Amino acid sequence: MSISVEHPAARLPGDLAMWLFILAELTVFALLILTFVVAQVLSGPQFAASRALLDGSIGLALTLSLLTAGLFAALAVQRTRAGEGRKAAPLLLAALASGGVYVVLKGGEYAHLLEMGLGLEYDRFFTLYWILGGFHFLHVLPGLLLFAWLALRCRRGVYDAPGRRSELESCVLYWHMVDLIWVLLLPLLYLQR
Repeated sequence: MSISVEHPAARLPGDLAMWLFILAELTVFALLILTFVVAQVLSGPQFAASRALLDGSIGLALTLSLLTAGLFAALAVQRTRAGEGRKAAPLLLAALASGGVYVVLKGGEYAHLLEMGLGLEYDRFFTLYWILGGFHFLHVLPGLLLFAWLALRCRRGVYDAPGRRSELESCVLYWHMVDLIWVLLLPLLYLQR
């Protein structure tokens, strides 16, 4: 006699609307990255000289802070799926703190570059650097607000019921998009020599 075990139907995490939004945002970033690549082909030596003015260690620290925030957010989703939604709140606050490190570091980098006179109009590299980096930065800020909001809702037990997790998953998916874009921007802006 065999015992059959029913498996719940696999479903895409989050809401379809969030997936469509992510696809749209990735398309915009892809066009910006393509513009950067074409400009780099046309002005290779100038891009190399300008890129050398950036501190690669800052790029690494920025990456670690974003990816760590993503890890904490993923662990929070895992907690809620295990029926421990209230225990996800500290993980989301840790994600908020880690993402906050990115904001502080990036703000310091921006201030330093402006002090050096490396603003938006300095050259083609820095024009695209500010557009790409600034557009990404503008995606990080709402992600941090979402972490704070999600932590509050977890603390209230909103995601304890299995059917209520889509909102949490959608917001964490948004952050993973932010991480993915940064992983693409890091070598483009900081590491190529």
